[in-house]
Amino acid sequence: MYYAKIQGMALIPRNALLARIENGLEHFRALALLGARQVGKTTLLRMLGEHKRITRLFDLENAIDFEHLARAPQRILGELSGIVAIDEVQRLPELFALLRPLCDRRPLPAKFILTGSTSPTLVKGVSESLAGRCLYMDIPGLSLDEVGRENLPQLWLRGGFPDSYTLQTDTLSLQWRRQFITAFVERDLPQFGITSGNIPALAMRRFWMMTAHYHGQIWNASELARSMDATHKIMTMYRDLLAGSYMLRVLTPWFENVGKRLVKSPKVYIRDSGILHALLGLETQDDLQSSPSYGASWEGFGIEQVLSALGEQDAYFYATQAGAELDLMLLRHGRRWGFEFKCTDAPRMTPSMRIALEDLKLQRAWIIYPGDTRYPVHEKVEALPLTAIGEVAGEMQRIIAGT
Repeated sequence: MYYAKIQGMALIPRNALLARIENGLEHFRALALLGARQVGKTTLLRMLGEHKRITRLFDLENAIDFEHLARAPQRILGELSGIVAIDEVQRLPELFALLRPLCDRRPLPAKFILTGSTSPTLVKGVSESLAGRCLYMDIPGLSLDEVGRENLPQLWLRGGFPDSYTLQTDTLSLQWRRQFITAFVERDLPQFGITSGNIPALAMRRFWMMTAHYHGQIWNASELARSMDATHKIMTMYRDLLAGSYMLRVLTPWFENVGKRLVKSPKVYIRDSGILHALLGLETQDDLQSSPSYGASWEGFGIEQVLSALGEQDAYFYATQAGAELDLMLLRHGRRWGFEFKCTDAPRMTPSMRIALEDLKLQRAWIIYPGDTRYPVHEKVEALPLTAIGEVAGEMQRIIAGT
């Protein structure tokens, strides 16, 4: 079994994630495992190494490995066989161009697993260099399936970073997340090589904290710019840097000609609920439940769990200028599926959801809530506990098959 990195608690299996990696290795010449810092990518590599799946691991945060590989990368990598892993590959972005001919050799002596904490769009030439050769896989934080449904409150409060989740107390977890935020803006972003060097850590931290108060809202760069005495272009640049390093989710609006004025700006979310709560100063369950951000926090947490279970591709929200809205729409199997997130004990059908059903011609929709009972609220809409989200993929398949 494969496990998440932990501190002082029982090991947390991540077998479904490792199975995806194993399957990817069977069909692609290279894999790129992408996700936030400290989300467990390095631990996954080491677990693969312990099971003899990796023949050589380069950790580019290790000075010796970095200098060794930077000196003669093509010769060193070209002599290796089996499965070669390169951790935090964005620190040597020139490797992507070198990997292209290595992946094109016949017969193929080596496959490559790359991990990174920045998106491909932020590393110049990645998409062009490895197009058609590399499978990109998002590595999320811990999910409900991994920690157990009974641990939903702790996962929601502390977030999915393994170290944050597994610490002994909420206070220690909050301290870890605060240190993570500081280290990220002061050390990690400059090390990624994606900043121009003129972004003050204090300004980025302030922007991140302000964005937490806009969590789940329509992006308004001008409003943030006024608050920070900056331009809207700078605000958008900050947003894209945090999104590209997996700290923010920028959810795209769905647009089509439905005869209504639609919202065309994206929504922004702090991707990890624990980081959101640290930025808002929420330490305990009582703090969270009494916070004005309680509902917005549930929405963001639910969206991340749904996307972790069902995949991140083709995800949108829908909103009209008149106020009708759907929190999340997924395109799967050529059909549209809707999700609304309500932090109430007994959610009911709303006029907004009726409008979304009609406008979007949804195949099916679910209202995701923190209870434990499933029940219908409409012919096509069901109230669904978040703990049951893993069942939805199979239900989609059965609905399409007509069974």
